[in-house]
Amino acid sequence: MRMKNQSTEKYSKEHIEFLRERKKETFKIKFLQAGILLALITLWEVLAAFKIIDSFIMSSPSRIISTMISLYSSGQLWSNIIFTIVETITGFILGTLLGMIIATLIWWSSFTFKVIEPYLVVLNALPKVALGPIIIVWMGAGMGSIILMALLVSVIISIMNILNGFTNVSKEKILLMKSFGATKIQIFKKLVLPSNISTIISTLKINVGMSLIGVITGEFLVSENGIGYLIVYGGQVFKMDLVMAGVLILAVLAWCLYACVAKADFVYSKKK
Repeated sequence: MRMKNQSTEKYSKEHIEFLRERKKETFKIKFLQAGILLALITLWEVLAAFKIIDSFIMSSPSRIISTMISLYSSGQLWSNIIFTIVETITGFILGTLLGMIIATLIWWSSFTFKVIEPYLVVLNALPKVALGPIIIVWMGAGMGSIILMALLVSVIISIMNILNGFTNVSKEKILLMKSFGATKIQIFKKLVLPSNISTIISTLKINVGMSLIGVITGEFLVSENGIGYLIVYGGQVFKMDLVMAGVLILAVLAWCLYACVAKADFVYSKKK
C-alpha cells in the first residue's frame, strides 16, 4: 500500500486525471469495437436463420463454427494453420533480412542506387502473382515455391522502405561526421541505422501482412496444405462454410502476427 502511494506521489493530480481519462477512452474504444463485431455477427446469423440471405452462398456464423469444430476433430485445423504460419514466418524473416542487406548495399554506393532505382520501381509495381507459374517451374510444387512467393512479395517493399529511410538521413549530420574523420561504416552504424529503427519496425509491420498474402497466393496455386488450400478446395466443391472458415482463420492469424510485431515495437519504444 505504501509503495502504491509512493508511485502515485510522483505524478501530479492533473497527470493522474489525464491517465484515468485515457484509460476510459481506451475502454470505450475496445467496447465499441467488440460491440460492432458482435452486432454484425448477430445480424449475419439472424439474416441467415430467417432465410433473408442464402446461407448456402453466404454461410452463417453457426455453420462456420461447426465447420471449424469439424476441422479440429479431424486434425486438419492445427496442421493447416501451422503449415501456413511456418511459411509466413520463414518468408517474412528472409524477405526482411534480404531486403535490409540489399538496401544497405545500394545505399553504400550512390552510383548503384541511381542505376538500380528504376528496376526497383518496376519490380515493386509488378504483380507478384504473375510470377507464380514461373516460380512453380523453377522450384517445383512444394513449400519452397510458396516461401519464395512470400519472399518476393516482402523483399521489394523492404528494400524500398528501408532505402528511402537511409537516403533521407540528414545530409548535414553526415557531413559533420565526415568532417570528424568518420568512415562510411561508422556513419552507417552510428547515424544511419539508429535513425531508421522506426522505419525498419514500420517495414516489419507491413511485411508480416505482405508475407501472409504471398503465402496464401502460393497456396492457391500449388499447395495441398495450409489455409489457402482449404479456401481453394472449399470454393471448388462449393463448401462456402469451409471458405468462410478459412477467411476467418486468416483474419485472426493476420491480427496475431501483426500484434506480435506491434508488441516488439512497444517494448523497443518503452526501453527507448
